[in-house]
Amino acid sequence: MAGIAQVSGADTPLFTKLKLPNGVEYEQPLGLFINNEFTVGKANKAFEVHSPSTGKLITNVHEAQAADVDIAVDAATRAFEEGPWSKLPPSERGVLLNKLADLFEQNVTTLASIEALDNGKAIQLARGDIAGCIGCFRYYAGWADKIHGKVMDVSSDTFCYTKQEPIGVCGQIIPWNFPLLMFAWKIGPAIAAGNTVVMKPAEQTPLGALFVATLIKEAGFPPGVINILPGFGRDAGDAIAHHMKVKKIAFTGSTLVGRTIMKAAAESNLKKVTLELGGKSPNIVFDDVDIDRAVEWINFGIYYNSGEVCSAGSRVYVQEGIYDKVVAAFKKRASANVVGNPFDENTFQGAQVSKVQHERILNYIDIGRKEGATVEVGGEAHGTEGYFIKPTILSNVGLNARVMQEEIFGPVCTIAKFTDIDDVIKQGNGTNYGLASAVHTKSLNTAIEVANRLKAGTVWVNCYNSFHAALPFGGYGESGIGRELGKEALKNYTQVKTVNINLA
Repeated sequence: MAGIAQVSGADTPLFTKLKLPNGVEYEQPLGLFINNEFTVGKANKAFEVHSPSTGKLITNVHEAQAADVDIAVDAATRAFEEGPWSKLPPSERGVLLNKLADLFEQNVTTLASIEALDNGKAIQLARGDIAGCIGCFRYYAGWADKIHGKVMDVSSDTFCYTKQEPIGVCGQIIPWNFPLLMFAWKIGPAIAAGNTVVMKPAEQTPLGALFVATLIKEAGFPPGVINILPGFGRDAGDAIAHHMKVKKIAFTGSTLVGRTIMKAAAESNLKKVTLELGGKSPNIVFDDVDIDRAVEWINFGIYYNSGEVCSAGSRVYVQEGIYDKVVAAFKKRASANVVGNPFDENTFQGAQVSKVQHERILNYIDIGRKEGATVEVGGEAHGTEGYFIKPTILSNVGLNARVMQEEIFGPVCTIAKFTDIDDVIKQGNGTNYGLASAVHTKSLNTAIEVANRLKAGTVWVNCYNSFHAALPFGGYGESGIGRELGKEALKNYTQVKTVNINLA
């Protein structure tokens, strides 16, 4: 991938000691995690991992390719079909997930620091991510022994029932914006349902998942149950998506890559697919709101996690009567965001994940200017070191403008007027995406009507980016297939077997 250098693996150890800017010291695994052991890839290649905050090299990590995927899938298959995992009572799967949650609690500072290091996110937000991981593991630990079928009274001469059975080996490909949170969202339901996993973390942010591998082993997961393969999408990711022994694939990332994943699933063994993809979410503000409070949520909706959020409220719509007041308040609030060193406790907006992403966002801002947009605030890089961008607001943007229609995935939003509910519903639904949305109003009637008419998988009312492990998350249209979190996610990792017994 452009911007990430591949190097020889000959001089890359399996572990290295790192000391982070906040003083945290720990041992970082660098190898592939297969069958509960760290190992060198068959091709003996590695790739560089850089700090988004400085642009400097952190370390090299061993690279998985197709041959390593074969080995990991075989290990996962053995664990599922023959190993102790196949005979483990469901309640014990819950015990293991709770043990993993315990270890996350014991290592919060280290885990959050790793996220700040290789993703560039503010450490205060990274700690929130780790809390979300812990909640997710504990939620699905509770589900592990409660996944069951039903008895159907068909006739007096038959006894009929269904079973919810695990699928088998699940391939999971996670993104770089929430490396450990997406790890938890994928692992939780898959493990609770009794599957085994081969996971590829993003090549930009592999360090957290590899450190968690040590916690997986410490928690007592049997060998082969969870395997972690750092590497590139074109090699390891493609091999997972096409593998004939992988029975299900879950992917979080861009819509473009999601299409490729779906095609690979069809070309191979018609494996089950869940996709959590892009978004261009509307954030709607009616004229009855408390403006300062609404602006706080608008600010959080777009600049949280440096704008690198699939559900980001990147299209802000304000009712025309308060538009000027909201723009003024939003400009002031956005300008007050502390942008910079992610290890500074006062920082809210850290770095963009890479030079490539940094340049992509700045290019979109230039496109917006050329399309006639007004840069109300921001619109340029922040600082001279690392990949930081000032919080940016674009106004006077046409409905069909690229910056209005395409996902920028950075701290950039458009802001526009609307007249009434019909007008804002037309504008809000005016993209191919449908991941998330929000409405800010004091009227319950307005909130419910808008929520019912928006074509989005999530509608937040008087808040934004509010997640919980019990609440399903996913999209309409080109924002994906299936749901993460909640009981709904378990459907992605189980299959139904009907048993019909003739008693006559």
